[in-house]
Formats: sequence, structure tokens, C-alpha cells
Amino acid sequence: MTEHAKLVGSGAAEVVVARKVSHAFDTATAPIQVLFDVDFALRQGEFVILTGPSGAGKTTLMTLIGALRSLQAGSLIVLGKELSGLSGEGQREIRRKVGFIFQDHNLFEALTAFQTLALAMELSGDKISSGEARARSAKLLSSLGMEGHLDRKPRQQSTGQKQRIAIARALINNPPIILADEPTAALDKETAGLVIDLIRRRVDSNKTSVVMVTHDSRVFPAADRIVNMVDGRIAGVR
Repeated sequence: MTEHAKLVGSGAAEVVVARKVSHAFDTATAPIQVLFDVDFALRQGEFVILTGPSGAGKTTLMTLIGALRSLQAGSLIVLGKELSGLSGEGQREIRRKVGFIFQDHNLFEALTAFQTLALAMELSGDKISSGEARARSAKLLSSLGMEGHLDRKPRQQSTGQKQRIAIARALINNPPIILADEPTAALDKETAGLVIDLIRRRVDSNKTSVVMVTHDSRVFPAADRIVNMVDGRIAGVR
């Protein structure tokens, strides 16, 4: 396989295709370039890890894919939609089809775990009964070792438990794409294993596509490709 084929993937349908994507952040003095002409693609049912030193541009690339930032330069097609020049409503539609796992959880302190998951289901447009929503939530949390936590609020959860609720929120609607930022960083070996196995099963059974930013070597064996980024560029693939 050529180096270009490794970067952009091959075979199954591509759900993400980036071509010559560049990005800069404004500062008080001058813009700081963080991505330089990045080519990248993600296939349906593929698990790709982005790794590399801090400041390499991994999270920036991931947030561009998730339409959390506006594309500045290049082409980025996600689920068949070109993000360059896409309207605000178009960006929101992309975000509704992506499961996000944030490093800092981003949970509402006033909501229980069930209320968090029920809100995610409601925002996706799912029309299901409260009983079905509760049963789906309980089953997913149980698969993450969180039996009995359905009605607890964040202040009643440990850091690792909060992270698992955030992971459940990303998975609850079976999105076609999951974007995850260091999802196992706060988890012990056993719990990290549960999370990795669950995500891998979603990839294999549901053909979910995953981009994960991580330095956690425990995750590496579960990935289909590991893309190393350095100084805003893709430096290698394995």
C-alpha cells in the first residue's frame, strides 16, 4: 500500500475526506498556523487513532471534522457534505450525526445520568417513550460497569464515572461517526478495557467510524490505523 493510500484509506466507503486542510488561530500578535495541507480520510467501520506531541494539531483536526470549527482552507467532506462554506444549520446537522467524547466530560451538573442520556436522545430527534429511553440508558451504562448510577448527578460520580457517562452520551444514538478526545485518560485498566471493547464492538457490528485522539497505548491494539501528527502535519501511519 502506498503512503498516500495509508493516509486516506481504501476499500470501504469514506465517511470523512480531508484534502489540503489548513487552519490557523488568531492571536494578539499574529495568526498561529496549526494545520498545514493535511490529507486524511476515514472509512465506514474504521477505528483511527490520532497521536503525537501536544500542539501537533490532532484536536484541531478532530474538531474540524465534527463541524465544531469553521473550515478555513482546503476541502473537508463529512458524511457526503462539503463543510467549506456550509451554513450554520448545515453544521448543526453534521453535529447531530456525530458522537462527541470530550476530555473534560461537559456534563450538566443539574442532570442525572439518565437525564443526560435522555436529552441526547431527544436532541437527535428520536421519538421513543420514557420507558424505552430508560431501558436503553440502563443497558448502555451497565455495559460500562455503571449499574446503579442511572439516577446520580455528576457531583455523586467520580472522575472516571463522569467520563463513562460522557462516553455513553456519545454512543446512545448509535451515530455513524464518533470523535473522542482522550476518552480513557481518567480510567483504570479494567474500565479502560470495557470502554475500548465497547467502542471496538460498535465499529465491527454497527460499522461505526471512530477518530480518537489519545496517548494511551492501551488503546492502540484496537485501532485499524494509528496516524502520527507532528507540527500540524501527518508524519506517519501504522
